[in-house]
Amino acid sequence: MTTMTSTTTDTAIDVARHTTLGWLTADLDRAVRGHASDAETADAVSRALAPYLGVDRLLTDQQREPDPERYRQHVLHVADDGAFSLVALVWLPGQATPVHDHVCWCVVGVHEGEEQEIRYALDGRRLVVTERLVNPRGDVSVALPPGDIHLVRNAGTDLAVSLHVYGADLRQTGTSIRRRYDVSVAGGAG
Repeated sequence: MTTMTSTTTDTAIDVARHTTLGWLTADLDRAVRGHASDAETADAVSRALAPYLGVDRLLTDQQREPDPERYRQHVLHVADDGAFSLVALVWLPGQATPVHDHVCWCVVGVHEGEEQEIRYALDGRRLVVTERLVNPRGDVSVALPPGDIHLVRNAGTDLAVSLHVYGADLRQTGTSIRRRYDVSVAGGAG
């Protein structure tokens, strides 16, 4: 018996799958389950998120709507059991987060534009810059507490949109931010 598969059909299914938020949330839901550690979970979530980054029509115009004053958060999905939340953060040029850390693991994928991330370590009562990254469309990064102190900003000239997957129920917490750091930074603000 010979089994034949149609690559045209498979490709069409893959395209349809990767252009819907429903498929993304289903893939993320599978990715967050059954891991022994937050690092393993974040790795699985990173692999599930990456194929969707930059896909046209994944987000509606409303889900890409910026705020003229500060970066804007659009909650796209929260798992029924609160295992994860999917959020789109939309940034106009120059907008930034405060320096902060998180209450849970976090996976961030740049969907549109480019983001700059500055990572810090706490050294007594001051922060020390440990890494400066420029994350273009398609890049995925992970934050694992404790020690996940960073600032993210749109240092470009165009709109930036990133998809954030948090291991927390944002319906309950309202935010993924554990602490904002308002302390001096060794060598400047970054």
